Amino acid sequence: MSNIIEPQTGTAFYLKKGQKLKIIDVEGQQVSDMVLFNAEDMRERISSGKTLDFEECIQITTTNFLWSNRSNKLAAIEEDTNGRNDFLLAPCCKQTFEIMYDHKGYHPSCKENLETALAPFGIEPDDIPTAFNVFMNVQYDSDGNLSVLPPTSKAGDYLTIRAEMDLLVGLTACSAEDSNGGTFKPIAYKIM
Repeated sequence: MSNIIEPQTGTAFYLKKGQKLKIIDVEGQQVSDMVLFNAEDMRERISSGKTLDFEECIQITTTNFLWSNRSNKLAAIEEDTNGRNDFLLAPCCKQTFEIMYDHKGYHPSCKENLETALAPFGIEPDDIPTAFNVFMNVQYDSDGNLSVLPPTSKAGDYLTIRAEMDLLVGLTACSAEDSNGGTFKPIAYKIM
């Protein structure tokens, strides 16, 4: 049985070493921001820089590992039916919508949803790293200019990771219009 993350919300939970986490795009074209922390020492967390460095690849997918800021393997990606994820862009936040969307007033964000979900575990807002953006379709041209296109994921696509150590996981159903093709949908997850 899967757990559901409602649109534009987030959650946090523990994943034990050896357990698997399956993240499912229920309806298609929905991004999920994921952050990982060492459950025994939360100063150790997922690192996009270390992951891109050690995996020697910008497209992180099946057979790649997600690495920590201390150069340890946090999780292995075992299955990825979509194959398109992002590890360049930070979780959307209040300023994302003010600066990039010219939005005035309140807008839900992945950063806020991660902060809310992770606060009971002692994670401070400044402790939240760049997320591994599951199903996010970030493209870049020969000059290095970035563009965010609608996800290529279809209903039922999933990504499965295996924990390499005891982890605290933060997970969202992303709140940014551009990241999700202009709509907001739920994300499902299953601990196996």
